[in-house]
Order: sequence, then C-alpha cells, then structure tokens
Amino acid sequence: MIRSLLWILARRFASVIPVFIIVTMLVFGTLRLLPVDPAQMSMPPSASIEQVEAKREQMGLNKPVYVQYGLWVRDVFQGDFGQSTQYRMPTGALVLERLPATVELALSALVFAIVVGVAGGLAIFAVRDTPLETAGLVGTSALMALPDFLLALLFILFLGVLYPILPVNGRLDPGITLESDTGFFLIDALLSGDPAIFLNVVAHLALPVMALGLAFAPMIIRVLHSSLVSTYQHSYIEQARLRGISDRKILFGQALKNALLPVIILVGTQFGGLFGGTLLVEMIFSYPGLGNLMLRSMQTADLPIIMSVSLIYCATTLLFNSLADAGAYLINPKLRA
Repeated sequence: MIRSLLWILARRFASVIPVFIIVTMLVFGTLRLLPVDPAQMSMPPSASIEQVEAKREQMGLNKPVYVQYGLWVRDVFQGDFGQSTQYRMPTGALVLERLPATVELALSALVFAIVVGVAGGLAIFAVRDTPLETAGLVGTSALMALPDFLLALLFILFLGVLYPILPVNGRLDPGITLESDTGFFLIDALLSGDPAIFLNVVAHLALPVMALGLAFAPMIIRVLHSSLVSTYQHSYIEQARLRGISDRKILFGQALKNALLPVIILVGTQFGGLFGGTLLVEMIFSYPGLGNLMLRSMQTADLPIIMSVSLIYCATTLLFNSLADAGAYLINPKLRA
C-alpha cells in the first residue's frame, strides 16, 4: 500500500509541475507589463541615466520577456531570487525569514478549523431532524457569509478594544525576548522552557487564528454534516443497527471514516485559500509574515518579492491538493482496488 501511495504522490507531483510552470510564466509576464522599471527602483535616486541603463543591461531588462524569464529560472535554480528594491537585501533571505510566521499561522488556523468543523458537524448531525439542526445550519450559513478580514476586525473591536482580553498585533509582547532558532515561535517558546513566553505566543496567535479558522470551519461543518446524512442512508448502517451495534459505535466505527473523505478533499483543495487569506489578516494584525510582506511590496512595486511570494502561495496550493488525494487514497479502500 505504501508503494502505491508513493506512486500516486509521484504522479500527482509530476502532473502539477506543468501547472506550476504556467503560473510562473503568467505571473512573470504580468509583472513585466507593469509600468515599473526594476532597474531604476534598485538604484538610489541620485543615480544617473547611464548608471540606470547599465543596471538594466546587467539585469537583462533590455532583452525579450521570454529571455528574461529564462534568466530568472536559471537564477532561481541557483538559489538567487533577486534583490529586493525596498529592503535592499536578497529576496530569498527575506522571504525565508518571514515564511515560518505565515506557515505557523496558517497551520494553526487549519487545525483550529478542523477541530471546530468536525465538532460542529458532529453536533449538528447529533440533533438531526430537530429544530436545533435547522438552527445550526442557519448559523453556519451566516458565519460563512463573513470573510476572514471582517472577522478579524470584529475580533479586534470586541476582544481587543471593548474587552481587551487578547493582544491584537505582532507575535510577541515588546518586553519579552525569545531566541528564535526555527522561526516558529510556538516551537521556540516550548524549547525555551518558559510557560509565560509560550502563553504569550499563543495569545498573539489566538485572534488571527480564530479569524482565519472560523472563516473556513463552516465549510467543514456543512460538508461533514451532509456527508454523514448521505452515509447513514446506506444499507450497511441499517444492517449494523439490526445486529445490535450501538449508534455511537456505528458513528465512530464505520460512518465517520467514510464521511470524512469529502472533508479531507475539502481541506486539501481549500487550504490554498486559507493560506492566501493570511494576506489581509496579517496586515490587520500587524503580523510579520509573508502576507504582510506581500502587501507592503505591492505598495512599493517590489517585483522580486511579489514574484517570490506568489510562487510560494501557488506551490502551497498545489502541494496540499496532492496531499488531499493521498489522504483520500488512504481512507477510502475503493480507491485502492
């Protein structure tokens, strides 16, 4: 089974490579159409026209776009993602510095959404055929109508301003020092052995995680509830009841495993949207991750950073789509037949 799983993953990764290449071409071509001169932006304001022209030739900007793309691909394979025109430092180092913060936020929000979504789906299914089921589904639909950035603003208003329970900006209080070895503050705080620092990191993560997670959890609730309703219409559920198996064992022993398949596919295919949702949420909470970096770079037309961060978002979406297929393969025996 493991060999088959690896084969499926290999095929999926092979199939997404052309998609990834096409996306890089589209993003690169679009950025080159913008009325922005990367050579001039990378030079100080006092640079002469001759110096700018020399820089443009050095960067290959006087060549056709397809040649520029080939040069960019060559540099990327050599680990060179260009020089940030805003921060005056290598783009790769800057992106790698911000990446752990966004990954930590997105994964924490994903775990939160899955826990809330599965618990909510089971709770609504438990009260099926009652007014509580209708109320739960209506409430879920209402929550789905609220985008993550609006939830973020509401959390800041109620839990940060009116009732200041949780911090609303940054990753750590200014007065606290944390030696970051991995870039993941949750891991670094645990390694420090100081519970106060760990709780402070969790407190700063709480509101952004809730904003992102609660925007995604309603979809999990609806899909799991619908999948459970459909699963309970199968004949093997009735046969299990006739054999005297309790409803609890039927639900957690047979039905839930089959009903989770659409949820796994949903999580895999929609994680890219959740990861992309960090753009506005990070800006709202002044969270120093890729999303914040991306928006600030768009304001200053920092093309190397925009290109690099766009590719990370694309690669993340394609990766989790492939992992969702692998998860579906592991859970559903029919796919292994």
